[in-house]
Amino acid sequence: MNIVIRADASQNIGSGHIMRCLVLAEQLKSRGFYVQFACLPLKGNMIPFIEAKGFKVVSLTPPAEDVTPTHDADYLGWLQRTESEDASDFLRHIKNASLVITDHYAIGKVWQGIVKETLKCKLFAIDDLCRTHAADLILDQTLGRQTSEYNSDARVLVGSEFALLNSRFARLRGRAFDKQLSRENVRVLVSMGGIDQPNATLHTLKQLKDTDFNVTVLLGPKAPHYQDVKRFSDSCKNVTHHDFCEDMASLMLQSDLAIGAPGTTSWERACLGLPSLIVPLATNQLDIANQLVKHQAAIRVPLDDIECSLMPSLKQLQSDWCDYYQANLSICDGLGVYRVIVEIESLFVNDQRTVSLKRATEDDIAQVYEWQCHPNTRKYALNPDIPTWEQHVVWMKNKLKRTEDYFYLIINTSGERVGVIRLDRKSQYDYLVSIFIHPDHYGQGIGHQALSLVGRVHPHVNIHATVLADNIASRKLFEKAGYIQQSREAFIRPSTE
Repeated sequence: MNIVIRADASQNIGSGHIMRCLVLAEQLKSRGFYVQFACLPLKGNMIPFIEAKGFKVVSLTPPAEDVTPTHDADYLGWLQRTESEDASDFLRHIKNASLVITDHYAIGKVWQGIVKETLKCKLFAIDDLCRTHAADLILDQTLGRQTSEYNSDARVLVGSEFALLNSRFARLRGRAFDKQLSRENVRVLVSMGGIDQPNATLHTLKQLKDTDFNVTVLLGPKAPHYQDVKRFSDSCKNVTHHDFCEDMASLMLQSDLAIGAPGTTSWERACLGLPSLIVPLATNQLDIANQLVKHQAAIRVPLDDIECSLMPSLKQLQSDWCDYYQANLSICDGLGVYRVIVEIESLFVNDQRTVSLKRATEDDIAQVYEWQCHPNTRKYALNPDIPTWEQHVVWMKNKLKRTEDYFYLIINTSGERVGVIRLDRKSQYDYLVSIFIHPDHYGQGIGHQALSLVGRVHPHVNIHATVLADNIASRKLFEKAGYIQQSREAFIRPSTE
């Protein structure tokens, strides 16, 4: 199945769109899809980088002359031509595709409509700005975004639970749960993106020079101020400069605090509980910045106020580290790419899925209690005693607060809540699964579908199950779902990554 990703990088656009598309492309490739990119060869492009990752890149026709964007939200200035012109050029190079993915602020409904009509393909739009799309599937990974903000008949995925992060973040997240702030030599990571046109990196480093912080700064050669940053970093005893870091997850895990722009890296930092100062560099980053501050996960420092505000804000972040750490962990779990893959795959099959999963909230306490009290639920529960209402409320509220656990409601195709499936953390790579279905929905295959879906969204951990020996129906359920029996009552679905 042929998938084409239309995205660009340049000195005006930056690298974020390409980087998140590469995360998606690598997961699609691992599942047997053929993925290629279509990019404009703009100044500061990442075509060689994409090719080095093993993907073919179709180089689109370069613009006759360089167009300088008039402001940071001049997205057609990024594209260097109209949507229709770009769509026509795309179709001269791409003759067939099962799915086209667009991740470009200058590409929307007009471009997508032309390409969908010509190629008769599905279309997946990645966006952050609530624009209008002619798409089958839309993703906006902005924290706090609502589906109602998109006026579309498409399936709309919103929020940081769908953030496209490298799978290494999910794998290392287990280590972040045990993290503590360094008592001395506090490690600060400075990363303003791949381009940093306003040179916020250098302004930040000047405030950090000769402090007690141990600073690591990332900025690559494509950035216009690269040489200035490198020279300044080399002159500072407490600053280490890197052009690029292949394993960003490990670097973030080793850091105590971060200073950066509120782009995709915001969700990477959140996944690993890394408190940060955020410096918005462009208009399109303001929504993310506002949401991070609202959720008390970051402190915002205006670009033109770095000299006065950065150090006091960094000291505040250090002082309230535990609160910011917990707030970040609750924002993003690093599993977004797996959730998105599930939705992409459903575009191409007669989708037999009967269920979806929704994170439970305190609004669901009464419903779950009703199910918990049902005689059929208690019959094979590890604890057969029916809890009191007060006990249940305390138990479930505590469960919902645990960022390391997962408490899902199972939703059927009619939108009804029909059961619960939980994953409780045992260790870094091991979770214990619990599942029960409302008796009115027995025999519909819901349990198997829910176990399968949880396995696809959590491929990086071992999922254990404890099933009483006389619970024949549950034993058959777990065997059908691919679980391996380890002992009389113990089953396991080993990690698949």
